[in-house]
Amino acid sequence: MSPRTAQQVPPADPLRALSRSLLLLSEQAQQAPPQDLLHQALQTLRSLVPFDSAWWGEVSAGGSEGGAGEGANAQAAPRNWLHGSIGLARGFADEWNALAAVDDFAQQSMRRLGEVIRERDVVGALPEDPQVMAFAERHGLYHCMALTAELPHSGLMFFVSVYRPQARTEFTDAETVLFGEFVVHLLQHWHHRLQRLQTDSPRRPWDSFALAQPTGELLFAGLRISQALRVACPEWAGTRLPPAVVQALPGAPCNLVLGKACRLRLEPCGPLVALSIASRQHKQVLAPRELSVAMLYAQGQSHKGIAATLGLTPATVRTYLRTAYAALGVRNKLELVAALRNA
Repeated sequence: MSPRTAQQVPPADPLRALSRSLLLLSEQAQQAPPQDLLHQALQTLRSLVPFDSAWWGEVSAGGSEGGAGEGANAQAAPRNWLHGSIGLARGFADEWNALAAVDDFAQQSMRRLGEVIRERDVVGALPEDPQVMAFAERHGLYHCMALTAELPHSGLMFFVSVYRPQARTEFTDAETVLFGEFVVHLLQHWHHRLQRLQTDSPRRPWDSFALAQPTGELLFAGLRISQALRVACPEWAGTRLPPAVVQALPGAPCNLVLGKACRLRLEPCGPLVALSIASRQHKQVLAPRELSVAMLYAQGQSHKGIAATLGLTPATVRTYLRTAYAALGVRNKLELVAALRNA
């Protein structure tokens, strides 16, 4: 009996550990201040799946940052818009943004939404880019595991990545399952928390809405408001609002004009500040390729069919569609058809 019992006990331990972690996550989702929730949740994950460093936040897969007047190269690279981290250097996100276009691991994660990706899953025909290798060595990113998922209605994606150095073991299959289950639950809790906060603020489209601490650190930002801030403040790197916006936060409720076209409304939202773009500015001209993809999709073509017609990859088609949905403020194909008809 004892040998059989000894063999049966270990498989149950991960299940009990996951159950305890998800219960704790539920408590944190209800009780933790919104600005602390993700960091507390990652510490809970760390006790379930040990890691040395972690990174999480919002990202676009490429084709979302540039407007109609920017070149194709500006639109090609993925971009991190805001983030939190454990055990990583302050400039980690800026470094990653500079090499995101050649980071195969990150791009695989963005293509395979909802799937857990490990470094062993990224096997390319070409050797890894020297920039990425140097970046990984500099930050001790040897064993990697990540999950990226769409952040509903925001135009962006939410990701969690965890890392171990070379001296430690790689993430096991069991840890991969635990990580995936935990992150999916975390995203659901985070989205529900954002929904409650958005309800307490002026009703604005998700992609045109942001939440920040009074000190300027962003908790959430949709694609359009992120784009608008970047255009108005070209040096803005994300995560913390531009200085001009931070200076205006204590005066909320108020309006703020940045540059020639970015008009923001600032409103108190409990202990936070909600930022939104004026609704009259909601419509946005699409870049030519985004418009072509949107029109073909509205006419009934599939992602693969559009990709073949325009000489794109299906992943790029999905990115352009995501951007078009956000820019036009639509949620489904019927709304897309109506928006293109009335544009």
